[in-house]
Amino acid sequence: MTEALLPARHSSLSLFSALRRLPRPLEGLRVSPTGRAWRETNLDAACHNAQVLQNALPAGCRLMAVVKADAYGHGAVPLSLALQREGVDAFAVACLSEGIALRRRGVRGTILILGYTPPEEVPLLQHFRLQQAVADLSHGEALSAQRIPLRVHLALDTGMHRLGIPAEDKEALLTLFHLPHLQVEGVFSHLCTADSPIPRDAAFARRQLALFEDAVQCIRNAGLNPGAVHLQASAGIWTLPPRPGSAYARAGIALYGVQSSPGCVPCPLPLRPVLSLRARAASVRTISAGERAGYGLAFQAARDTRLAVVTIGYADGLPACLTQRGGEVLLSGRRCPMVGRMCMDQLLVDVTAVPQAVAGDTVTLIGEDGGREIRAEEVAQKCGILTNEFLAGLGHRLPVVCR
Repeated sequence: MTEALLPARHSSLSLFSALRRLPRPLEGLRVSPTGRAWRETNLDAACHNAQVLQNALPAGCRLMAVVKADAYGHGAVPLSLALQREGVDAFAVACLSEGIALRRRGVRGTILILGYTPPEEVPLLQHFRLQQAVADLSHGEALSAQRIPLRVHLALDTGMHRLGIPAEDKEALLTLFHLPHLQVEGVFSHLCTADSPIPRDAAFARRQLALFEDAVQCIRNAGLNPGAVHLQASAGIWTLPPRPGSAYARAGIALYGVQSSPGCVPCPLPLRPVLSLRARAASVRTISAGERAGYGLAFQAARDTRLAVVTIGYADGLPACLTQRGGEVLLSGRRCPMVGRMCMDQLLVDVTAVPQAVAGDTVTLIGEDGGREIRAEEVAQKCGILTNEFLAGLGHRLPVVCR
């Protein structure tokens, strides 16, 4: 039987075997990470941001780098390793698989899983030395019932009504401290309106803060150690005064040098964007005035127009609406408009203003080129989404190139 006729279950093995038997002229060749479209992560900028954020924290409070969702699309493993070399020793992820991936690539220190992990997966939590957030009393009891020593952080619900033990339920809170096999390493909550300039939202954040501090004091009054106390996330770092007694501040979007949305409270810290998004011009052609192009022939040229086909699309995580909501790219330092409908793997750009544009040119969708910049916040705002959503949605077929 030839390899082409092998059953699907053998396809990966067959590919591996085929690659092992590459003809000699192909030996050593690899797919270029910058041949089509790629994410470019500036590790120096990430380390700079970590230091700026750490300097904004009170003495005794350390930065916990939130690297869930592949570090918001920036590449969790290389970014975490770079931060680790700079002294960051605490990381937060969303799920068990993310924590395991970091451990397997050499990330040490504290790795806290902020999301839910099924109790039957406790052996993996212990094996990979991961710390687990307790979602509520029943989750804590189920974790304890596995009879395996486990380090946990108690999530407190202070009003967001996501995961967490209600901060007012002191009985449930204290019960968790006495469950066998669970070692409480910390207590935390999340401020859900800290990035809003609206007075009622600021008042709600203060109420959350009061509930949290009251719950922590209740734990201490009972003669128990709450462990590492942490409440502030990115917005809380720059909108709240320093919180003496906090062990960590969890920096997510701020670590990457951007804000969730332009309506957020302005960030007073000198943070730098970490991610650039680039692709290639695959073809450049001229169409005449009046001609149409793209799916549905949605674009009609008002004049003789040079169109570049750019090798990135909505399957790579770009919002499909971007081309029709004023999306632009940078090419040779000039802003050029996207036109027509975005394809799954490609999009069209009017490069008439760049007469020297040719196939193979680098096209910048996020980042700097020739002294000009397109920021991730700008793209997200045009599409009516949060910057977090845009960055975290960038597709995994986009290689991460670190510099």
